[in-house]
Amino acid sequence: MSFNKIILVGNLGRDPELRYTPQGKAVCSFSMATNEKRRDKSGELQDVTTWFKVTLWGNQAETANKYLAKGRPVYIEGRLRLEEWTDRDNNARYTLDVQATDMQFISAGREDGGGYSGGQHDDHDSGYTGAPQASAAPSAPPSAPVAAPQGDDDIPF
Repeated sequence: MSFNKIILVGNLGRDPELRYTPQGKAVCSFSMATNEKRRDKSGELQDVTTWFKVTLWGNQAETANKYLAKGRPVYIEGRLRLEEWTDRDNNARYTLDVQATDMQFISAGREDGGGYSGGQHDDHDSGYTGAPQASAAPSAPPSAPVAAPQGDDDIPF
């Protein structure tokens, strides 16, 4: 058995590009960057950026084009492919290509004062509810009350 699944959380490197196949199916592509910190040989922390090409299809493609823009954070799940190509100088080049199967918006805050910032939105027809959010509600009380220790013999230490 084999399995190919990738999960990315990162920022768009450019605005999404929407186009349609001759059969009328929507296709949206954009670049996406992930960042991580690594120590170099001298022990200094360095930011390492990895770029991915992401492709979405159908309703997800149209939703991405409508709500995403350069710099916006997004959660992507899909299958990873390595594309090999030759540049103008005849050098072998490689691109990490993700055929996305799921997309969720991530809230980036509203620092710019407007526009879509991820999370839940008013277009409920798209089916996207945003990235999972931590619940602010307190947890439910236990089903049975826990009795307090009666004396020193009941203390477990």
